[in-house]
Amino acid sequence: MLENDLKFLEESFKQYYFDHFDLIHVPERSQEREYGYKKFNSGMIRHISLKTDKDLHLMLMTNLPSDVFCSNGYYSFPNLPMAEKDWKEADLIFDIDAKDLNLSCRKDHTCMKCSSCAEISSMHDTCPKCKSNKLDLISLPCQNCISGVKKEILNLMKILTDDLQIDSESIRTTFSGNEGFHVYVSNSSYNQLGSNERRDLIDYIKFQSAIPERFGFNKKNNPSRSSFPDLGDPGWSGRVAKELFGSKSKRSKVITKVIADGKVAYQQKLEAMKDSIGVKIDSNVTSDIHRIFRLEGSLNSKSSLVKLVCEDIEKFNPYTEACLIDDQPVEISANSPIKFRLKNTNFGPYTDEKISVPKYAATYMICKGLASVSNA
Repeated sequence: MLENDLKFLEESFKQYYFDHFDLIHVPERSQEREYGYKKFNSGMIRHISLKTDKDLHLMLMTNLPSDVFCSNGYYSFPNLPMAEKDWKEADLIFDIDAKDLNLSCRKDHTCMKCSSCAEISSMHDTCPKCKSNKLDLISLPCQNCISGVKKEILNLMKILTDDLQIDSESIRTTFSGNEGFHVYVSNSSYNQLGSNERRDLIDYIKFQSAIPERFGFNKKNNPSRSSFPDLGDPGWSGRVAKELFGSKSKRSKVITKVIADGKVAYQQKLEAMKDSIGVKIDSNVTSDIHRIFRLEGSLNSKSSLVKLVCEDIEKFNPYTEACLIDDQPVEISANSPIKFRLKNTNFGPYTDEKISVPKYAATYMICKGLASVSNA
């Protein structure tokens, strides 16, 4: 990152933290958690212990971090190396990102930046300027992306409350500050699960490893009509029945066809149900009991948007509610082939243009690698 851009982002982030201390708090059981931070153009600093909001605010103003993190795990000694921390338990956290949904709109708001010459262009196999194939993809997610993630979250919430019997009061949803959302489960019996047990839970939520023997066929390949699931069954069985039959009146006819098509075809049909029954969570995130997650109220250096709690996920609009950098005019050189919308204002596309935009749009584009502060 250029020196002028680095200084601009550091000052912009510092001003945000000064203006919005009311949004930034140490979470419950703070003394048992590990904290960490990154600075622009540098690596992670972690194994930090913080006890109060005052300690956290001092760390923010002293170090000018690009990103701030807090562990999902609880430890006896959070400031010691990992092997010596003495793990107790960890919040159960799910990460759902727009990039993992394979939405058709993604190609319309993704461009590429050449790692060799920094040329920005629409999608090609190689850089149109220097022909390098070292390309970084840059995406500016749209409202359709956010809607897709919200749909996954609502499906996840239903599984957590209906199937796993988790109290809705123990579930909290936050916008990650970039392309997705995090769903937290705290104060539940699932918090004691280790990584292996969490992987079993992941299989259940993603509808992985489903086999015909679980849903009607037996090992001898001699299915009984009564062994197929009913629409009123709990858990996987009920969801498979709803997806397979559609309605109770169609159940008998569909079962006849499933039996006639055979076990292999049924296995393929079950595999295809992952997209409709399973939730597209990031398995690595949920299984990691030592992970440090972006702190609520902090800025995401990939976008300059805030990681924010969503009180009403269906109404939440991250491009207004989580866009909290001020609107002071800033002169930038912008090269963004993608248009985007922040705070109900449209921006772009820009082709190597010197323009004046509100600071929140300038920080967003600079964080995405699509603009630089203009030289005086």
